[in-house]
This record gives sequence, C-alpha cells and structure tokens, in this order.
Amino acid sequence: MRKVQIGRGFDTRFSVEESVADLPENFFSDEENFVGNIKVDGEIVNDGSTLKIRGKIFCRKKFICDRCLVQAEENQVHEFDEEIDESEIADGLLDITELVRDTLIAAQPIQNLCKPDCKGLCPKCGQNLNEGECACDKSSVDPRLAALLNFKAVEQF
Repeated sequence: MRKVQIGRGFDTRFSVEESVADLPENFFSDEENFVGNIKVDGEIVNDGSTLKIRGKIFCRKKFICDRCLVQAEENQVHEFDEEIDESEIADGLLDITELVRDTLIAAQPIQNLCKPDCKGLCPKCGQNLNEGECACDKSSVDPRLAALLNFKAVEQF
C-alpha cells in the first residue's frame, strides 16, 4: 500500500486505492485471493493525547465455497480503528501497509460461502444441491442408530 501524507496538526482525511496486482508478491499468504483494487478511506485524528487512524477498507475477494466447491467472489468492507505512535510518521508520511494487510487477514471469515443459504453437496452422489435436488434416497438411517430399527415396543397392561 501507499504512505499517507499527514497534514499540519495531524487531523487528516485520506483516500488511497491500489491494484492488487501492484502489491508486493508476499503481501498476502496463498490463502487470501483478493482481486481488483483495494481502497482505503480514513482519517488520522489527534485527540490531544494520542493519534488515531480509523476508516474503512473496500476490496473484492475470490474464493472456493466451502460447502459446494463453486468458485465465487464477494465485495468486502472492513473497518479499522487503531492508535498510532508519532514515531511511525516519517517526513510527514505514514505507511499504512501493515495496517491494511493485518486488518484484511484478521477480518476474513472462518468459512467462505458463495451465499449465506448455500445447500452444499449431496454426501452420497456429490450433486450441487444449489442447482437442484439429486435422486439419492434421503431416508437413510444414521448407522449409529440402525440397531434401533430392530427394537419392538412391548405393550403393558
């Protein structure tokens, strides 16, 4: 990412945008696959005792759905609010590279879904259930409970 120019008095609004293709090769690990541009809108505020940087990061992520294995993309917006030390500012510039990378990586969901109600794959035939039902027998019994099928109720008087 770029460095942000700090104005006099340290109260500064900023907006930077950079193509993912222009980021260093090791900016993200192999697990994160962002595409397009990463845009950061924010502000640096001096509240008298500390410097704070806060704002939003806008990006687009490409991934494989964890339930149905279809390739998908989604827009993401992540907020940040951090305290910074004046020693991080050199020649009126603040490098926000680590802040952006760390915020994006920490904000990623544990499970990537193509849509919130993704039905996934049939465990028997592998049919993508988002595209339609399969012909598999749905009445199968959990093998751990199969012995109960032989259970016969006894009438009591």
